[in-house]
Amino acid sequence: MFGTDGIRGVANDTLRPELALAVGRAAARVLGGGTFLLGRDTRVSGPMLEGALVAGLCSAGARVLRAGILPTPAVAYLVGEVRANAGVVVSASHNPIEDNGIKFFGPDGRKLPDSVEARVEAVLAHDGPRPTGVDVGEVEDFPEAQELYLRHLLRYGPPVRGLRVVVDCAFGAAYRLAPRLWEALGASVVALHAEPDGSKINVGCGSTHPAVLQQAVVQHRAHVGFAHDGDADRVVAVDESGAVVDGDLILAACARHLHARGQLDPPVVVVTVMTNLGVERALQGEGIRVERAPVGDRYVLERMEELGAVLGGEQSGHVIFRHLATTGDGLLTALQLVRVMQESGRSLAELVAGIPRYPQVLVNVPVRSRQRLLQDPAVRQRVDLAHRALGNDGRVLVRASGTEPVVRVMVEHEDADRARTMAEELAAFLRDKDQGPGGR
Repeated sequence: MFGTDGIRGVANDTLRPELALAVGRAAARVLGGGTFLLGRDTRVSGPMLEGALVAGLCSAGARVLRAGILPTPAVAYLVGEVRANAGVVVSASHNPIEDNGIKFFGPDGRKLPDSVEARVEAVLAHDGPRPTGVDVGEVEDFPEAQELYLRHLLRYGPPVRGLRVVVDCAFGAAYRLAPRLWEALGASVVALHAEPDGSKINVGCGSTHPAVLQQAVVQHRAHVGFAHDGDADRVVAVDESGAVVDGDLILAACARHLHARGQLDPPVVVVTVMTNLGVERALQGEGIRVERAPVGDRYVLERMEELGAVLGGEQSGHVIFRHLATTGDGLLTALQLVRVMQESGRSLAELVAGIPRYPQVLVNVPVRSRQRLLQDPAVRQRVDLAHRALGNDGRVLVRASGTEPVVRVMVEHEDADRARTMAEELAAFLRDKDQGPGGR
């Protein structure tokens, strides 16, 4: 039930309020009750699932601090500040508007490990004794949450008077905070999609659709633009020319700058299996070791902690500065990137110039059973043949999405046509296998 980033599904269909209620009750039992800090994004289905989740938590005796619309990384930070037992977010991040999700954070602000999520799942069907009377959990609104998080971010934001910045809030959780942050630091701000409209969240905007931001940066002659996703744990940047700077390039720019100043200690960056091979080789050429982790910022953080690394992240825009945060934080990452621009005296375009990018072709294949398909010997053999065909000149990655019912096929090669052809062939093979007798 839990994927790479909590539970995801179509709200009121595969993710029903009945399930949210049961998950809340199970989580309170497994995590020991106490106080749960709860935030959500702007989705239409958010209040429905929030209400069910609150009911489940309270029915198991937990106290709920209801923070309302709040970025995911704000919940991760505030869990420690309010000394809550856990944090919980109702959001489907970058997913379409009909989806929603539930994800938990421990008292240390870190996403729950697989083993704890498995325990929550295991007790779902085993209802225990329920408290009554004064032992039933209480609910309190927590309207100060946004101000506390903004105050936290401002500690890490450099003064940026004279900076022109465009920010795309994706009609999501950062709709109010992102513009206020840059204005408080002294920037001239153009805010896009900065209304709490859950019927438009991520639709043609935000980090997964940066075209509108690209146009706006050029139109307003801005120095930089930032696009967040629905819960603001991601950011994709746009340089002054209108070119997209994704998570890979943000990581590379920050890593090179920190390394040059002796602040990348140890000299290692943790990325995921999706990170571009060209970026990896560029960093290695400058003496920076690159370690890969599975997709998901919690897996990146786990590997960072094992290595003592201070920087890591994902191509999608989850970036973790381990000395500052316990999860991907799009607003914090944007601040750090502008700090790099200021300290280096270079524009964003100059910071990422010369970093090679191998063409990557990504095809999402809707399937009925992700894991069963990928365990098929014929599928494994076909993927292995593709690996061998590319050799050291490229990469093939076929994996089950942890947030959507698809298998993702990624082929990377210096020759874009070859990458596209191979990706389409692999995708067609997977569709045939899924629809054939073995996939039924």
